[in-house]
Amino acid sequence: MSGATRSDNERYSRQELFWGIGPEGQRRLQASRVVVVGCGALGSASIDFLARAGVGQLVVVDRDFVERSNLQRQLLFDEADADAGSPKAVAAARAVSRINSEVKVEPLVVDLVPGNVIRILAGADLVLDGTDNMETRYLINDACVKLGIPWIYGGALGSTGMSMTIIPGQTPCFRCVFPDAPPPGTMPTCETAGVLVSVVAMVAAVQWTEAVKVLIGDHEHRNPGLVLLDPWSHDYERARVAAPNPDCPCCGRGHFEYLDARATARTTSLCGRNAIQVSPTEPRPLSLAELARRLQAAGNVTANEYLVRLRVDGHELTVFADGRAIIKGTSDETLARSLYARYVGI
Repeated sequence: MSGATRSDNERYSRQELFWGIGPEGQRRLQASRVVVVGCGALGSASIDFLARAGVGQLVVVDRDFVERSNLQRQLLFDEADADAGSPKAVAAARAVSRINSEVKVEPLVVDLVPGNVIRILAGADLVLDGTDNMETRYLINDACVKLGIPWIYGGALGSTGMSMTIIPGQTPCFRCVFPDAPPPGTMPTCETAGVLVSVVAMVAAVQWTEAVKVLIGDHEHRNPGLVLLDPWSHDYERARVAAPNPDCPCCGRGHFEYLDARATARTTSLCGRNAIQVSPTEPRPLSLAELARRLQAAGNVTANEYLVRLRVDGHELTVFADGRAIIKGTSDETLARSLYARYVGI
């Protein structure tokens, strides 16, 4: 991209004055293409920051729509978006056009899956994680390692947050640090544990800062490990991560199990029932009693020794002890996967 115009200089003047960025760094930001996967709490905050910083092209990938319960922490959206049920990716693109009309935004209202992930991420200078489940993060990791694209992991739940910068071939990948996905139903989610907007903003700020360093080529100041923070209890730490693991299935041995769809949840439409079954690739026993306890705050819950049933927002989720779930009230596989991730966790 050619040098910045006078209006560009006025818009980004305070950013260019910072010694770590300067005019050349700003030009690199304006020439960059970033894919943000997930436009919930972390994703919407990061998109806001990236747009204001003048990143030239943003691709926003999200399978969900805006609801009123999102507005407490998803900073790009307002009541009009929720009342209209706008797709989050589309609402984000509209918001970016109001924030910075110089930024090109491509909204993709899709579920990131093995069949489309390479096409969507190819050509990106950076991928930023705003997802709400581990399965998609492992898929992003597989694709980014295969394509050689840097990506920045981020997570926020309750009052805790974490982030890690992953540079294929230089740093440990996501599976080096988190070798195995937790069994379904064993991890709290935002729907069961809540989340504070303060920790969302803090993690998004860490992700944005790391993204800028990667995009402008500042290798010296890049975070070398896993950042963990909790503003409620005032805990802040950085865990230095060792070198890439040569035995890592992904970056060490080149086995892309999530990309090859050998380790992803399966969906099956149940004929005549307006229902979708979501199944983990391998049955993983979960504690139905613990899952029922966590879901109490989310909606109407009934349980027995064989299953847990949650009724919420016109849908019924029946979860079995092997991690399988039947989601009634929809024939949309993408929505079913989203509900599964939201309430059970994958």
